[in-house]
Amino acid sequence: MRIGCVGLGAMGRPMAERLAAAGHAVSGYDRDGTRSASGVAPARSLDDVLDGAEALLLSLPDSPAVETVTGDVLAKARPGLLVVDTSTADPLSTRRLQAQAAERGVGFVDAPVSGGAKGAAEGRLLAMLGGADADLDRAEALLAPLTRQVVRCGGPGAGNVAKLVNNLLCAAHLLIAGEALRLGEAAGIDPQALAAVLAAGSGRSAATETNLPAWVLSGAYDSGFSMGLMAKDVRLARGLAGEVAALGPLAEAVATLVAEGEGRFGAGADFNRLVDLGRGES
Repeated sequence: MRIGCVGLGAMGRPMAERLAAAGHAVSGYDRDGTRSASGVAPARSLDDVLDGAEALLLSLPDSPAVETVTGDVLAKARPGLLVVDTSTADPLSTRRLQAQAAERGVGFVDAPVSGGAKGAAEGRLLAMLGGADADLDRAEALLAPLTRQVVRCGGPGAGNVAKLVNNLLCAAHLLIAGEALRLGEAAGIDPQALAAVLAAGSGRSAATETNLPAWVLSGAYDSGFSMGLMAKDVRLARGLAGEVAALGPLAEAVATLVAEGEGRFGAGADFNRLVDLGRGES
């Protein structure tokens, strides 16, 4: 398949490289002209990456970027093109874009992914799909080299709804894991020993199994996913809740604390700094 990849950042670059390694003819374009990917033909413009492509894979930071790129694509794309958007975006925006794409005979699937840059490099992402059934079939085939699991969540926007809910829960897990560590430390338990218990006990989560040992207790804080992106996703979840139903009290508290974390640590900090939110200034 001839695939154009738009966005060669922390997630887009390893995804493009895995698609190329799987035998696809891949071209890549990023607004930052310094970014490139191994085995991926560099494109000088969006027109270049669109030329001859059967599918486009988008990996962009937010809905405004997705809307801008998709608007340019739809103005020039031939019917039959498939756009697979792996960005985490506003489901309401996604639904509008999918309707516009359908009018032009272009397939559009929202396919946000979970697993981080490491999962992208290893082809072990979880993809959450939303869109028309025929487009989902094609998207699954394209995503096969990138994923350990693909879940069809429903119609247009459903993938992004699932991703926002997932990230809201991930933030909650990190926040409570930080509180648990501080309680254990105050009572005299070594953090490493407590983390081992939490990773194996009934209270475990991805935060305790993976995040604490890999990025928090190690002091690395280099997961590749920023505080700003997590805060953006939680804001979108909060906004979505305003459209359909109020957030529950725990989720509302999480949203407030994530906003506080962004303000304290900065948008560029690793999102795992949420664990440290209850500590003194650092």
